[in-house]
Amino acid sequence: MEIKLGKLHLQNPVMVASGTFGYGEEYHRLFDVNRLGAIVTKSISLKPRPGNPAPRIYETASGMINSIGLQNVGLEAFLKKKMPFLRKLKGPKVIVNLAGESVAEYVTLARRLEECERVDGLELNISCPNCERGGIQFGVDPKLTADLVGRVRRVTRRTLIAKLSPNVTDITVIARAAAEAGADALSLINTLLAIAVDAKRWLPRIATVTGGLSGPAIKPVALRMVWQVHRVLPKIPLIGIGGIMTAEDAVEFMLCGATAVEVGTANYVNPKAPLEIIEGLKAILSTRGLTSPRSLVGKLKTPQKLKGVPQMVSG
Repeated sequence: MEIKLGKLHLQNPVMVASGTFGYGEEYHRLFDVNRLGAIVTKSISLKPRPGNPAPRIYETASGMINSIGLQNVGLEAFLKKKMPFLRKLKGPKVIVNLAGESVAEYVTLARRLEECERVDGLELNISCPNCERGGIQFGVDPKLTADLVGRVRRVTRRTLIAKLSPNVTDITVIARAAAEAGADALSLINTLLAIAVDAKRWLPRIATVTGGLSGPAIKPVALRMVWQVHRVLPKIPLIGIGGIMTAEDAVEFMLCGATAVEVGTANYVNPKAPLEIIEGLKAILSTRGLTSPRSLVGKLKTPQKLKGVPQMVSG
């Protein structure tokens, strides 16, 4: 079940998505998180963030909209209060998700974490749609993406992952910019910008009006984007995210080109979903007579005429 993600060797390809798993310790009360491939922490910013006002979560058909606003304890509290638990883990790699309002903030975070033992990788959150400053502004412009990734790359030796936004015209352009600037891997996708409306009160369901849609509702979009990026950048590892609830979902992402997957919204529905996906993936590989998850990556069977770079179509 081992896979390689940049410089990292993961014991299996099942990770948990930032913002859905706390800092690991919360879920460790429910199951042994040492069985995971990697834990991606809740986003960390230089200073604590209170997040957005309530209501900031709303369940939708086959998914949920959130506008948490990257609420977190801040770097200093993370290092003092959250890292002690993460350092004790033996199985999963620890990947810290970084959130900043400027390039300088991302660089400072990366530099500080470079000194932190047991931080195995960094995931740059350049795709959160729920903040007024920072985040997504770096992930919708290829020049800004390249500048940010390149600047962070110069101050860290850790595996560097760029988390991409689906709220763009062509995700392959952003993906190429991140890869050429030094990203070791790409996470895709983050949430889709969405609105939920209360028809009785004529009000939005979320205090900030818009939020990020996640869950099974976005899986077809996420699969398409993973497939597109893998066709353009077949050598860079991709982490598939978006509505993964079962092992079969994980297999779909791997067939489209993902080397690993992150489980997010499923954690709220079934906290043990990541473990069930790990075991289910083992069973699927065994049934197929495959010895490694790598055997699935990019093996989607498509018509011969689609072997080149995929074209955007409309109907």
